[in-house]
Amino acid sequence: MNAPGTSRGTPPWTPPIILPAAPGARRRARRRFLAAIVILVAPLACGGDAAEPPGEARVPGPEAAVSWNRQVLSVAEAEDGFLTLKGLRTAAMVHLAMHDALSRFVGRYPPYLEPGAGDTEPPHEVDPLTAASHAAFTIAADQYPQQRELFEQELQRWLAAATAAGAGADDADAEAGLEAAAELGRRTARAVLAARQGDGWDSEATYRFHPMAPGVYAEFDEHSGTPEGFVFGAGWALARPFVLRAPDQFRSPPPPAIASDAYTEAYDEVKQVGAATSSERTDDQAHLAMWWKEFVESSHNRLARELVTEEELDLVDATRLFALLEMAIFDAYVNVFENKFHFNHWRPYTAIRWAENDGNPATVADPEWTNLHDHTYAFPSYPSAHGTACAAAMTVLADTFGEDRPFTMTTPEVDAAGPMSGKIAMDPPTRSFASFSDAAMECAMSRLYLGIHFRYDSTEGNRLGRRIGEYVLTHGLSAQDGP
Repeated sequence: MNAPGTSRGTPPWTPPIILPAAPGARRRARRRFLAAIVILVAPLACGGDAAEPPGEARVPGPEAAVSWNRQVLSVAEAEDGFLTLKGLRTAAMVHLAMHDALSRFVGRYPPYLEPGAGDTEPPHEVDPLTAASHAAFTIAADQYPQQRELFEQELQRWLAAATAAGAGADDADAEAGLEAAAELGRRTARAVLAARQGDGWDSEATYRFHPMAPGVYAEFDEHSGTPEGFVFGAGWALARPFVLRAPDQFRSPPPPAIASDAYTEAYDEVKQVGAATSSERTDDQAHLAMWWKEFVESSHNRLARELVTEEELDLVDATRLFALLEMAIFDAYVNVFENKFHFNHWRPYTAIRWAENDGNPATVADPEWTNLHDHTYAFPSYPSAHGTACAAAMTVLADTFGEDRPFTMTTPEVDAAGPMSGKIAMDPPTRSFASFSDAAMECAMSRLYLGIHFRYDSTEGNRLGRRIGEYVLTHGLSAQDGP
C-alpha cells in the first residue's frame, strides 16, 4: 500500500489527476490611532471615564496563540518530521478555530466560517481567552488523540490564566460564563473540522516513471535514500487548499528547453556552485545553503512567534497572523507540487550525470557529480517547493510587520543530508535580513548552492510563493472596515 502522498509505479509516466475534492502594518496602526481617539474623546462626550470599544479592552496578549502554535507544531514534528501535511493542516485549523472564536467578541476581522444558524452572540461575561483555548484544544486533541493529556495541560494553563485575569469576576456569573465560553470554543472548532473533512491532505496519487529522456524526472534511489520506485508528494497536489480556489490556480511558465542557452547557463551554474566540493561557491553561500534546510513549518513559525512577542500583538492579531501563515504555507505546498508533477522536470543530479544524452552539445556530463547536500529529494524539481513556501510565508509576515523591518532568524541545527540523516549544528546559528523579501529570495537561492535545484527552479518558486501569499492575504481573513 502506498504511503500518504506517495506512490510506486512503472513506465510510462502519467501526471497525477487533480480530483475535485505593508498593508497589515497600516491596519494595525490605524486601529491604535482610532483606539487613542476613543480614549481621548469619550470622557469629553460622556463626562466620565474613557469608554473602550466593545470587546477590545478584554483582549489579552499573544501568549496563548504563541504557546499553542509551539505546542502543536512540536507534536507534529515529533510524529512525522513534517513529511506529511498533517501538522501544517492541524496548525492552520487550530488558529482558524481560535480566530473564529475571538471574532465573536471583537469584530476586527471577518471569521473564516460564518456562524451557524443556531449561534448567538456570546454574553458579555464570556471570556475570549477561555473560548479560544477550548477551540485550540478541541482541534489539537482531535488530530493527535495520543497527545490529549499534553494538550489538556496546555488548556488548563490558559484557563487558569483567564481566571486569574478576572474572567467571570462575579461569582454568580462565573460558572455559566466559563461554560458558555468553553462551548463557544468547542462549537467553533467542530465547524472548522467539519469544513476540512475530506480535504485530501493524505491523498495518494498514481505516478508512473517515464523512460529516461532529456528534461524528464528520473528516480535516483541511490541518492535519495528511498526505495526503488518511490516518489514523494504526488498526493499533495490533490489536497484542497484553504484559500486558493484549486490546486492548479497558479500555473508556472514551463522551464527552459533543454537545448536553450538559458538551460545551458543554469546547468553550468549549478554544476559549479552546487557541487560537493566547489571553488566557485563562497563560504557564506555554503553556510546559507545548509542553514536554510530546515522546513518552513519550523523556521517561519519560530520567526513568527518571536516577532509576535517583540511587537506585542494582541491575541486577536496574533491568532490571525498564525492562521494566515499556516494557510499560506499549506496552499503553497499544494500549488507548487501540482506544478511539479505537471512539468515533471528533472533534478540537477540526473541532468549532470546523464548530460551526454540530453541533446544539448553545450552541456558536459560528469557521471560522478554529487551535490553539497549529498542527497536529492525524490520528487520533480520545478518549481522549488522550498522557495515557494518561503516566499508565501515571508509575504504574510511582511503584511503584518512591514516589508522593510530588519530581523534575525535562528536555525540551531539541520539535517546533515536527507530528512532521515543525523543533525548537525549550524555555526553561526543566525542570519540577519533587511527585509522579508530579501530573506525569501535567499531561502529560494539556497537550493541552488545546495545543488538540488537550478536557478530557474528557485526564482520561479519565489515568484509563485509571493503570488500565493498575496492571494491568501487578499482572500483569507481580510480586515473589517472601521476600528
